[in-house]
Amino acid sequence: PFLVQDPQVKARRLARALISDMISYHPAKRAQALKDGTLKAHFEEEIKKSYEEYVQQVGAEMAKSTTHFTDALNEILAGGQTIF
Repeated sequence: PFLVQDPQVKARRLARALISDMISYHPAKRAQALKDGTLKAHFEEEIKKSYEEYVQQVGAEMAKSTTHFTDALNEILAGGQTIF
């Protein structure tokens, strides 16, 4: 169901969308950072801004009590590696 009301599902989807947007806007930067092993450093500002947006939309409690954002960073930005 596309319009799911479950807050967990919505938070997970939002996290994945925010991280996917980072890659869409900076594909070459991501590729180079993955190659160099500098993903955290090169995307520090983008991650910070995306996390702030995530917290604003899902609430601080949901953001702190789940791993949706970190999971999305590892699965999507880091290409399945556990970096974050």
